[in-house]
Amino acid sequence: MSVTQTQPIALYFWPTPNGKKISIMLEELGVPYTLEFVNIGKGDQFKPEFLAISPNNRMPAIIDPEGPDGKPISVFESGAILMYLGRKFARFYPSDERARVAVEEWLMWQMGGFGPMLGQRNHFSVYAPERIPYATKRYQDETHRLYGVLNKRLADHEYVAGDYSIADMAIFGWAAGWESQQFDTSEFPNVKRWIDALNARPAVQRGMAIKAPVAPVSLAEDKDAQKILFGQRAR
Repeated sequence: MSVTQTQPIALYFWPTPNGKKISIMLEELGVPYTLEFVNIGKGDQFKPEFLAISPNNRMPAIIDPEGPDGKPISVFESGAILMYLGRKFARFYPSDERARVAVEEWLMWQMGGFGPMLGQRNHFSVYAPERIPYATKRYQDETHRLYGVLNKRLADHEYVAGDYSIADMAIFGWAAGWESQQFDTSEFPNVKRWIDALNARPAVQRGMAIKAPVAPVSLAEDKDAQKILFGQRAR
């Protein structure tokens, strides 16, 4: 049964790989939404009003004014948001249990491995104040291994879990910038074919094109932003 969304979903967003997962999903669904920018380099994620819906001080998050039983609901964690939207609108997240398990396997693969490992690779290769050869090699090697896993999967699958799904959107948010990740992408032709296919989707193009409302600043050079993002301890 199709669901009609009359009030816009509020997307708390910054143009990061995790944020873009959700902008892509909302564009694919074609439902109304508004953008609430959370400038993570300025510490917006620590504001009480944001922590009320995302207690882990991470974006993205959403507020759906037309949640279960017609009451508003907030959802944080990008994987949970994708599953919520997939269930609500019955799209990109199959109801058949066998097909759903496949989607969830690859979604969890991204959430637990692909995203965190690529994030650490980027941190130690780009942002670390001093180069630590062991850490740099450790995460570069793990990034390479994970692309190999993805490439093998895509050798006999058009999309990662059968039909195009939230798993593809989650992985693509991180894989889209793969050419900057310091290895020979020609090693992974199936990944390239898949990335090209997703890049050709109009909704993906719209979701990826959303920019920050302020002029971009290089995080590698912004020491104040680095202190905010990389020096966090329990509050």
